[in-house]
Amino acid sequence: MNFACPHLAALEALGYTESEARFLYLVATHSGYFTARQFLACTGAHGGKRTTNFWSKIERLRHARTERFPISGTIHHLFSRRLYRAIEKEHLRNRRVHELDFIRRRIAILDFVIANQEYEYLETEAQKVFYFCQRLQINERFLPARLYLGRKSARSSVRYFVDSCPMFLAFAPPVVTFTYVHEGPVGFAEFIHHLENYLPLFRQLSEFRMLYVSRTDANFARATEIFDSLVKIPLESDIAEELLRYFRVRKMWEEKQYALVTDAELIFRNEARSRFKGTTFEGLYRNWKIGQVSASAIEERFHRNERRRTIGFATYQLRPTQMFRRDSADLCAEGKACALQARN
Repeated sequence: MNFACPHLAALEALGYTESEARFLYLVATHSGYFTARQFLACTGAHGGKRTTNFWSKIERLRHARTERFPISGTIHHLFSRRLYRAIEKEHLRNRRVHELDFIRRRIAILDFVIANQEYEYLETEAQKVFYFCQRLQINERFLPARLYLGRKSARSSVRYFVDSCPMFLAFAPPVVTFTYVHEGPVGFAEFIHHLENYLPLFRQLSEFRMLYVSRTDANFARATEIFDSLVKIPLESDIAEELLRYFRVRKMWEEKQYALVTDAELIFRNEARSRFKGTTFEGLYRNWKIGQVSASAIEERFHRNERRRTIGFATYQLRPTQMFRRDSADLCAEGKACALQARN
């Protein structure tokens, strides 16, 4: 990660050390919220004078406030407009107050970024739009977008990449890597919706990677299956002919027409069964089998790709932890009762 020297200098000018400035830059850019353990992990600090001094500055300058949850514990919200303005990110939504589910994901995102600082992140909406539209010459209409209506007027605005999941460039030559950060109850409807929002952009790329991030590996197999069926297989291969062949062989086998299935087709069926698994292909097979979906409709849906694509998918497990754990690492254990109410 390349920290802009003027941004770090601006934070140091507010009274922070270099390591504190680096940490606050990460919080402001990627999360807006942080916990005591994240400060210690990022700066290499230990409980003592160093942490006490850091929190004294945060409190005195009114750059953050503390929020306490009856069961979960303590988090800190970096909200100061002056601080965000110092790093030219005054309009980031991270400054605003959010609900607990939003906070939980932002804490997980910050955990990921702290553990993976070697990558070149596309940090803001403007940087992402510039990368895809200017460097890769992709039209804005293919970017994931959301329309916002003005609260006090009829004016509306279009925002891109509002999910704010980390996006970075890695390898040589650089390959864009998208992430999806799962934090909360087990469920995949949101992940599917996320992929569907990004599909128009994915179709414009010759190469990209997707990283599924979670605190538990229990979701990994299902997430891989969903990504393969919705993204990787449809975009990476010319599959209509193979899919129809698989359907025909499978139907003969299920109807016990074993004499019509050659050894080669049986081998093909076994390979295709693992390739075309998941609810998308299962539903398509059932509808094809009863005549509700025609072969021509399948050929139309999985039309021949105009470009060869290389699509990677991987999973990443965050360190399991209670989000707002109360332990010896908590800054408040240093005796600083932090309940900042003022806002800049």
